[in-house]
Amino acid sequence: MTHTTHIPREHQPRLLDAYCCQGGAGMGYHHAGFQVTGVDKDAQPRYPLGFHQSDAIDFIHKFGAGFGFIHASPPCQHDTDCQRIQGNTHPDLIAPTREALNATGRPWVMENVRGAAHKLHQPVMLCGAMFGLQTYRHRYFETGGGFTLTPPPHPAHTAPQAKMGRPIPDGWFGQFVGNFSGVPHARRVMDVPWMNRDGIRECIPPAYAEHIGRQALAQLSIGAVAA
Repeated sequence: MTHTTHIPREHQPRLLDAYCCQGGAGMGYHHAGFQVTGVDKDAQPRYPLGFHQSDAIDFIHKFGAGFGFIHASPPCQHDTDCQRIQGNTHPDLIAPTREALNATGRPWVMENVRGAAHKLHQPVMLCGAMFGLQTYRHRYFETGGGFTLTPPPHPAHTAPQAKMGRPIPDGWFGQFVGNFSGVPHARRVMDVPWMNRDGIRECIPPAYAEHIGRQALAQLSIGAVAA
């Protein structure tokens, strides 16, 4: 269970959550103590924090320098095994997102799936087992703008993992991707009670972003990045 850091709103550093979808990352940064604004090209009525509908890269170029920290999760479909098997095509936005992030001069982190890890620069891997979650969900994080990320210890994967889309037996971990069953269970495991299936299968658990956010706050000057 996460707990919000009690920083008065007028002193909270502003964070941009780019490609925010339904807000797994955003909620984690909120718990860490940031004032979060999400941006996504699609309407996100389930996003639980401040939101702007806009192209993420354009928004970063125009407004990113006004935030103390930026998180970006470019669409992962280009690099997922499922989409390659189906032969679907999607844009690869990692390089143009990095260019936009670097242009802001602000510290940032960019997240993606294992299939895209080779495109990320010295990424750090986070796993649900690091945070006591009943899902592994490895995600990879590139950092920039002077920010560095240290992961928690990575426990051995001792619990079996249910196959994609299959029911989850007691004591097993779920993957929660594709057209998975058990949305209420996934909400509890990942601590995302406001999300539907579409949001769950794409998000990072808030615990990941809370960990990143707390390290960012430790490294950043609050006064320099407050609203």
